[in-house]
Amino acid sequence: MNGGPPPQPLPSGAVPVLRMVLREDHDVFVLRQRGREVAAALGMEHQDQVRVATALSEIGREVPGAEVTFATAAAPRPHLVIVLSSERLGKQTTEGVAAAARLMDEVRVEDERIVLTRRLPAQVDPQRLGEARAELARSVPTTALDELSVQNRQLVAALEEVQAHRDELLQLNAELEETNKGVMALYTQLSEELEQTNQGVVALYAELDERSAQLREANEAKSRFLANVSHELRAPVTAIIGLTRLLLDPRSEPLSGEQQHQLELVQGSAADLLARVNDLLDLAKAESGRLEPNWGPVDLAAVFGQLRGTLRPLAKPAVALEVADPPAAALVSDETLLTQILRNLLTNALKFTESGTVGMAGRVDGDQLFIAVSDTGIGIPFAEQARVFEEFHQVRGAHQTGGTGLGLPYARRLAALLGGALSMVSEPGEGSTFTLVIPLAPVLPEEPPQERLPRVERALVVDDDPAARHLLRQLLSGVAAEVSEAADVRSGLAIAARERPAVIFLDLRMPGGDGTELLARLDDEALAGVAVFVVTAADTSEFDPRLLGRARAVLAKEHLSRQTVIDLVAGLTA
Repeated sequence: MNGGPPPQPLPSGAVPVLRMVLREDHDVFVLRQRGREVAAALGMEHQDQVRVATALSEIGREVPGAEVTFATAAAPRPHLVIVLSSERLGKQTTEGVAAAARLMDEVRVEDERIVLTRRLPAQVDPQRLGEARAELARSVPTTALDELSVQNRQLVAALEEVQAHRDELLQLNAELEETNKGVMALYTQLSEELEQTNQGVVALYAELDERSAQLREANEAKSRFLANVSHELRAPVTAIIGLTRLLLDPRSEPLSGEQQHQLELVQGSAADLLARVNDLLDLAKAESGRLEPNWGPVDLAAVFGQLRGTLRPLAKPAVALEVADPPAAALVSDETLLTQILRNLLTNALKFTESGTVGMAGRVDGDQLFIAVSDTGIGIPFAEQARVFEEFHQVRGAHQTGGTGLGLPYARRLAALLGGALSMVSEPGEGSTFTLVIPLAPVLPEEPPQERLPRVERALVVDDDPAARHLLRQLLSGVAAEVSEAADVRSGLAIAARERPAVIFLDLRMPGGDGTELLARLDDEALAGVAVFVVTAADTSEFDPRLLGRARAVLAKEHLSRQTVIDLVAGLTA
């Protein structure tokens, strides 16, 4: 099949491999064979060989007499180039060209030629190209029947491959369907578990609210107990101190030395007991919130001077009390509470210092006043430092000094009342430093705006879930003057007929009948004018939409909030 008209120019950089001319119909079969052989010689896979052969067969039928040139090109990547040249070719796109375009990487129709390209798997070296030319030259064209037989075998192989892919696809679809069933089952299970978890969370919050209320009540009871006991103890203790003072008065009947010593012990013990009672009373006042700061200008020099004078006698012989001059600062605070804090700190330091110094100094930093009380006493063990501000806690090894363990907790509460804080740094065996930080001027809290709530006299909650009923009762606090509850529809109908609530919050799915039974009875005289809001976790598409349409609103439980309830009720009272 070599020879014929002079070869047409190839694309730039292309190296010819084989040339043939389509002189008669049989040559179309030869062209198909040559295309398959060239593709095989250049290392193409079987499927690509079939693609090239079929594309040439589709175009070859439409271009009799055309010259066909097979070539290879290296740029921009290795590819096979096939050029069909004929003076009878135009630029129109034929069916054969359209079919070949689906099989090859590129098909270009130019003046008097068609160019087909297909990517090669690797670069073809010159030696291999020469061997390919030799193999193709030795190759003898087959008959049309032989080529048709090869084409049939290729078609059968392609059909078998398609069938295999189809079977694999069916298997994958079956596996995917099973996976989808598993995913849906898992989704259903997770949804149910999530619903149960949500119900548990609601119940837990309800329990926490109840526990918080119990703790508040217990704390208030403790504060009342401390206050009452303190008041009850103060009177007899004061009487004991007064009576011992009278007995020890030189103008009273003379006492023996032992009697005088015993009365002095009684007087000292009574004074200690009165101090403990006063500590309890002060703490009770602070906890109950009855202690309100009395804001005003504070003369720091007078406070420091008073503490220096009144506490110096408490210092042990080997202890020096050093109270520095305060900083010049315009302080607005509660002078009485500030003095109590500093007196507690200084008294505590003097109590635990056997020798050395107890000092107090102040400084101003920005808009805050820092006052540090330091000592060279026994210090506080590291294991105890986290508990020094706990009520009734006393540092181990220091119990011989006496006390209730209320001084430091009370001082910290007072510091918080003044808008400040009290902190501590201590080194065992070397001493402690307590630092009070308070603002130079109080930061008074702004009055929160009063929430204007809609108001109805009665509301009814119909739901079989006690946690959901509790939640709605909490959300209706301040909105409904009275809230009734029902665990099923029949009880809800009976309560609604008896109490005539302004609004009903209704669940749909409940044992013994769903909520639509109540919606169907809204025309009854007993329910006339009652607004019903459906609040449910059920799928509303399972219920009669005509009955659901009678509700003022239908919302999911997970969207329920305080603001939602307020908005719903506000719509009734607007």
